[in-house]
Amino acid sequence: MEEAAKLESFMKWATTLGVSDSPFISGDDDEQLQNPDHRQTPSCLGQSLTISYFPNAGGRGLCAVRDLPKGQLILKVPKSALMTSQNLMSNDLNLSISVSKFSLSSTQILTVALLNEVGKGKLSWWYPYLTQFPSNYDILASFDQFQIQALQVDDAIWAAEKALEKTKMEWKSATGIMEELVFKPHYKSFKAWIWASGSISSRTMHVPWDGAGCFCPVGDFFNYAAPEEEQVVSEDFMADGMCVNGRSTRLTDGVFEDESDAYCFYARTNYRKGDQVLLSYGTYTNLELLEHYGFILNSNPNDKAYIPLPCDLHSLHSWPKDSLYINHSGTPSFAMLAAMRLWATPTRLHKSIRHLCYSGLPISTENEIIVMEWLQKKCLQVLKNLSTSIEEDELLLTVLEKEFESVMEVKNVLLGLTGESSMFLKVNGLLEDGIGGEMGLSKKTKRSLEKWKLAIWWRVRYKKMLHDCILYCIRVINDLSE
Repeated sequence: MEEAAKLESFMKWATTLGVSDSPFISGDDDEQLQNPDHRQTPSCLGQSLTISYFPNAGGRGLCAVRDLPKGQLILKVPKSALMTSQNLMSNDLNLSISVSKFSLSSTQILTVALLNEVGKGKLSWWYPYLTQFPSNYDILASFDQFQIQALQVDDAIWAAEKALEKTKMEWKSATGIMEELVFKPHYKSFKAWIWASGSISSRTMHVPWDGAGCFCPVGDFFNYAAPEEEQVVSEDFMADGMCVNGRSTRLTDGVFEDESDAYCFYARTNYRKGDQVLLSYGTYTNLELLEHYGFILNSNPNDKAYIPLPCDLHSLHSWPKDSLYINHSGTPSFAMLAAMRLWATPTRLHKSIRHLCYSGLPISTENEIIVMEWLQKKCLQVLKNLSTSIEEDELLLTVLEKEFESVMEVKNVLLGLTGESSMFLKVNGLLEDGIGGEMGLSKKTKRSLEKWKLAIWWRVRYKKMLHDCILYCIRVINDLSE
């Protein structure tokens, strides 16, 4: 009831600021006027979108209340309704003066400004909006050492440790301004900084005048959809504003438009009434989604798996290292396959076959089998060296999906599983004397459990890409051997 009241208060507040999903803002008035269902309402939503809950697809999100054609403007948020460092400082002289005294990045400034605003409580003009922020985030920088190690893969562990260290450095270098602004101890803590950083990382949207981006009320209710294949191509090879059939093709579904002085959101595809309306934030692997947004996709067309490659391979070609990967489907990337074919060719023949490699063409049957056998062996080796198998991980995830009622129930289930399960109990203090019985799980333990599940889920997806690559290599070898 309390959350519903806060949401209602927020929606009224957003409406007074001019946030609107009215189809009349699309500019195609004649078409819209012919539809009697499109009437003005006192709420900022209801003409094109409504808030709904999608338990298996991102939780709270936006739902189409009518059929929405691809490319139609479906939400407009005026610049005055955007929360930015600029307008937070313009309404707080002390904050503005303090920021001018310190050398801070744009992201640090917005982080400090956000914590400063939250510290005002109900006195903040932004309070109705701030009540809609989550109380915690599952971004990589919020992972503890147990959760980081649960990722298992060296590249992922390194990314998590790097994210944590970067966030700590930004926090430490901003302690001076937080002390000058007389932040309460809670808002000066690293825990609070992690929360604010998570808010910025997962909720802000790009604006041309501030590298930290902006918070966009209502606009940040959209859940994520991975870019479609043609959108990925567009991001790599086309310039913004390219026209297709006389219409501008945008590289994102939401963009700040100077002519409207507002953030405008467009339907990324054709939606039917009742569909969840999604927003593409850009092209991300699952590890990047986990790092910046705190979630992953079970089926992500942009996911990649990196494996150790021969040390002498990189000196033979000009492909960037990050282009040498296994695709989400298990196939080697174009660059990886080309580089591997060159590597598997005797040095004396490199000059004569290099053009074939760079064209993506096979060199010979023998060469192709050598490449596939090496990839198959390497993927098997990587999987073998990881501490758990796909089957063990999936069994663990099945167990962890259970709604645990008490600490004793968690103990009884996890103690009989892997060493990792026992370590979870230990690091969360659930093995200490006197802890157990019918006592329920604390919020801290529940959050730790969710992050552990995310780590397991991520490593399962990584392992399945390697497993699928093994199957791909076997198929190619068998076809070539016939």
